[in-house]
Amino acid sequence: MNEESKVNILLVEDSPTLSHLYRTYLEKEHWSVVCAESGTRALELMYLHLPQVMILDLKLPDMIGLDILRRVIQDKLPCAVVVVTGYGSVHAAVEAMREGAFDFIEKPCNAERLLCAVNNALKMRQMETKAGHTEATNLDYSGFVGSSPLMRIVYRVIDKVAASRATVFITGESGSGKEVCAEAIHRHPNSPRSEKSFVALNCAAIPKDLLESELFGHVKGAYTGAHIDRLGVATRADGGTLFLDEICEMDLDIQSKLLRFVQTGTFQKVGGGKIEAVDVRLVCATNRDPLKEVEAGRFREDLYYRLHVIPIALPPLRERKEDIIAIAKRFLVEFAKEEEKKFVGFTTETEELLFNYHWPGNVRQLQNVIRNIVVLNQGMLVTPEMLPPPLDKPNPIVKPLAVPAIIESRDNPTQYELSVEPIRPLWIVEKETIERAIAICGGNVPKAASLLEVSPSTLYRKRMFWQKE
Repeated sequence: MNEESKVNILLVEDSPTLSHLYRTYLEKEHWSVVCAESGTRALELMYLHLPQVMILDLKLPDMIGLDILRRVIQDKLPCAVVVVTGYGSVHAAVEAMREGAFDFIEKPCNAERLLCAVNNALKMRQMETKAGHTEATNLDYSGFVGSSPLMRIVYRVIDKVAASRATVFITGESGSGKEVCAEAIHRHPNSPRSEKSFVALNCAAIPKDLLESELFGHVKGAYTGAHIDRLGVATRADGGTLFLDEICEMDLDIQSKLLRFVQTGTFQKVGGGKIEAVDVRLVCATNRDPLKEVEAGRFREDLYYRLHVIPIALPPLRERKEDIIAIAKRFLVEFAKEEEKKFVGFTTETEELLFNYHWPGNVRQLQNVIRNIVVLNQGMLVTPEMLPPPLDKPNPIVKPLAVPAIIESRDNPTQYELSVEPIRPLWIVEKETIERAIAICGGNVPKAASLLEVSPSTLYRKRMFWQKE
């Protein structure tokens, strides 16, 4: 069974007997089943495994199943939820379906009813598949986490370029995931090099007088300290992919030798006279504007055009705000497991702070922030007090106040009075503003939230409250 056809199911059931029974039913279909006996464990596993289907008991020892269902809907997780409960009633069924459950069955249920519900849920998921990717794939794509429109563009380019041997030139700010992108190209199922070596070299981390040796290797006695023959990264990547990070930091004289290597696939070791040939797929990256480096004379124009065959521009985190919370939750679950902590999520206030921060250090900075939180704190939910600097002192965006219109007084043209509209309740103004933003964005709540500079969960919560009123 290949990865695309693999079915992951999360079974949330506190009864060991029923859990074992349902698991037996499901595994007969050759589905992969992960079990959770509590709500806390379910929250942890659903972010780790991103199941296509969740079978959810409504009554759990530490929380009600509806809270988990609401989290799935709120975070737009690619998971169809089938609710199973022994405390079923018309009210419970209606409530679960209204909250977003795909199906509702009472326990104990037989194999036929359970498998029918799961199969129907999987069919629904398949109908939502677009451009060969499910939402789950877009949310968790070969090291990337995120399903924002900008990242889906990146995923599509990776899909198309993976099978080629064309050189790829990745640009993006520091911490935006350039090496992750390079490795995703190399490891892609369509890549003929995926089973071979992926070798990375950071050109900025190597002294310029040693860079040629790191790149092509050297022979014994080539220079002081060269006591043995040494292979360079070009040789070690033979048959696979060579990733040259921060390539704009490369000295001009090394650039000329790299150009020859790109053109011919051959090189000479430092101090050697033998011409060697290798077969490598070259992927380059920089956090600078390469064209500006060419204009400034710091990067060879002919080398630029040799390397800039397939460009991929990685967006900074602040331009794909829809992905921030999903990435943060993935790091939180991962680090909590490493540190043996109990964290499973964030409070709404914390999510809003994470969402509204501008993240100059991108995903790497977010990763460090979450690790800091997990190491230094205890609890299940991350609160604003746990955020490290500078997030503990958010810098609010100051917006200009609306200025009332000033008109001449009818009785005395030299006097003026304020034209004031009737004051309406704040909640009505807020509701109208939110609904208008969502309508302008074509029903895309995360996009509307980004423009309104609030968390998507805030909009979902407010709309849910208004619907109940």
